[in-house]
Amino acid sequence: MTQRNTSGQSSQSAQLSQPQRIPAAVLGATGMVGQRLVALLAEHPWFALVGVAASDRSQGRPYGDVVRWRIEGDVPAQVRSLPLVAPTPGAHLPAQVVFSALPTAEAQEFEPAFARAGAFVSSNASAYRMSDDVPLIVPEINPGHLDALTIQRAARAWPGALVTNPNCSTIGLTIALAPLARFGLRRVIVTTLQAASGAGYPGVPSLDLIDNVVPYISGEEEKMASETRKILGAWTAGHFADAELRLSAHCNRVPVREGHLECVSVEFEQRPQPDDILAAWRDFSGEPQRLGLPTAPAHPIAYRDEPDRPQPARDRDQGAGMTVTVGRLRPCEIFDYKFVCLSHNTIRGAAGAALLNAELAYARGLLAQQGEQGASQ
Repeated sequence: MTQRNTSGQSSQSAQLSQPQRIPAAVLGATGMVGQRLVALLAEHPWFALVGVAASDRSQGRPYGDVVRWRIEGDVPAQVRSLPLVAPTPGAHLPAQVVFSALPTAEAQEFEPAFARAGAFVSSNASAYRMSDDVPLIVPEINPGHLDALTIQRAARAWPGALVTNPNCSTIGLTIALAPLARFGLRRVIVTTLQAASGAGYPGVPSLDLIDNVVPYISGEEEKMASETRKILGAWTAGHFADAELRLSAHCNRVPVREGHLECVSVEFEQRPQPDDILAAWRDFSGEPQRLGLPTAPAHPIAYRDEPDRPQPARDRDQGAGMTVTVGRLRPCEIFDYKFVCLSHNTIRGAAGAALLNAELAYARGLLAQQGEQGASQ
């Protein structure tokens, strides 16, 4: 039996029956990214959402009564009655896969607890992204970094595991850069125009952002540089080796609801022809596409020929929000080329990224060590 992923691409992976679906929970389920995860998991063919957690005063009440739903559509019917519980492992949260949308400080405390209890933790938080034994994954780019889980489990004595996805601005950039690595990436300058939803809810106060641009996002520029080098680097001889790439980022918050736009200039070791770059983008795919993972877009990158595209309002939902849209490739007066890329920050840049990481781990048989059954057992 085949299934269809979010882009309509046929998948060779068997759809699991309802009793076989893997129990999953969302930590930080009331926030913007948590809500995206709840929506994406509601009808997921592999994972069954059985628990929602948040560290607030509303624990014990039905999720539908507590959450202030901020994304399109309504709270999924099958989730409304789930009780909101504390983000701690145990019988009250019977999940084998845990998706974390917790703030950094809470993620530092709770994510390892779930991994120790046997759960596979797919985290959107930044707490452990740069740890020496924690994979920072964009599945089309560096699926081999999941090999670090063998060392992680041995060193930490975890039956479960912890995997992270990058910062929302880093994901769009690395997907656009990865196909160009064959030409030797030397230096990159990126200026981001980042949507208000990237700051969560309520995010930037309206009077600070309407009719304005805020040219500072705390920690964002440093994350883009360090995370990009880790993702584009290698896992070799039991450690991560960063890519030899120099990157300078300028990060700005703009009055757009969703969709991070990035203006990128690139210098190569071997200057390719424009057609070579376009072909690299057009032909780019990875393990998620070969495996037909449910959340994987058929095409990770879409190129627009129009001189005024991509635009957040018109292109952020490409590939159900999982495709990075690229445009305006042209020569750069300082480096070799410059272009613009766009990604949906709360789907490809956050919730969808965490979900795709868990799908990849499941397809590789990495959700738990042999014989382990997860945090609820």
